[in-house]
Order: sequence, then structure tokens, then C-alpha cells
Amino acid sequence: MTKYDEQFKLAVVQEYLSGYAGHKRVAQLRGIPRTRLLMWVKLYQAHGADGLKKKFSHYSAEFKLTVIERIRTDALSFGQAAALFNIRDASCIGRWERCYDEGGLEALAPRKRGRPKKMPELPDTNLESLPDAAGRTHEELVAEVNQLRMEVAYLKKLKALVQGQQQQPTTTRKKRK
Repeated sequence: MTKYDEQFKLAVVQEYLSGYAGHKRVAQLRGIPRTRLLMWVKLYQAHGADGLKKKFSHYSAEFKLTVIERIRTDALSFGQAAALFNIRDASCIGRWERCYDEGGLEALAPRKRGRPKKMPELPDTNLESLPDAAGRTHEELVAEVNQLRMEVAYLKKLKALVQGQQQQPTTTRKKRK
């Protein structure tokens, strides 16, 4: 898609509004689709020169709901609603309406962007629930360390045993002659 700067848009709209030629002729002379020219004219008439500026915005779910309700109450087309609410792409309103009909207000909320995390977030460990090492004796701490070492050694042996069983080939039956 060709991008047009603001000065070009403004010049084309003013050329059309001056009455020099009709929208088909102006669009043909400037090499743009006539529907795009008419859209620029509607935006210019509704919002002035600000309507022709580039606009990168994310709309809230409440704003989208307001647009949908206004379309339904006033029987507006998507193009009319886009011009009224200064929305650049009228086709997005149709998507909003479809999402709202299928999923309600939650479906209009912006989705998270990017890739989902591979690792789940770990719950916060509450440090207050852990026993305080300062209040325990040296012998108790040594006993706990030994207990933890035994658990780790046991788990290592168990893992090695499981891996050994998985690596053993299954016994095959002898073929009869």
C-alpha cells in the first residue's frame, strides 16, 4: 500500500473541495483510488487538518463499546462511525463488533502481544514461613544439612535407576526352529 504524507492529502482534499473537478477526476489525476479521496474528504470535514494526520493508537474496550453502541443506536455505517470518532481504519470497527457479539466486553480488551513465556512463573516463597536459622543451634543446622544431602543422594540414585531401566533393551523371544 502506498503511504501518502499529510501535505499531499491536504492538497488533494482542497483541490476537490475547491470545485475544480469531481472526485473521480481528481483521484484519476493524482493517481489514488477515489474511495480513498472520499474518505480523506470526510475526515477533513469532520476533524479538519488533524483528521488527515497519521494516527497510531490503541483503543480501550470502553471506547470500542461506545463506538459499537453508537452504530447500533444511530444506524451508522462503519465509514460514518470512523469519521465521527476519528478512526483511520473503518474495517476495524466490523472486527470489534464481531468480537463483541461473540465474546462480550472481555473480547474487546487488548490482547497481550508477543510470545508466551515458556516457563511458568514460580509462586513467591514467603520468607516468613521458612524457619529462622538464627534461632537454631549449630547441631540442628548440621542435622538439617545432612538430611537434605541424603534426600538429594536418594533422588539421584532413583533417577539413575529409572534411566537404567529405560535404556535396557526389551527381551526378545527366541524363534522356534
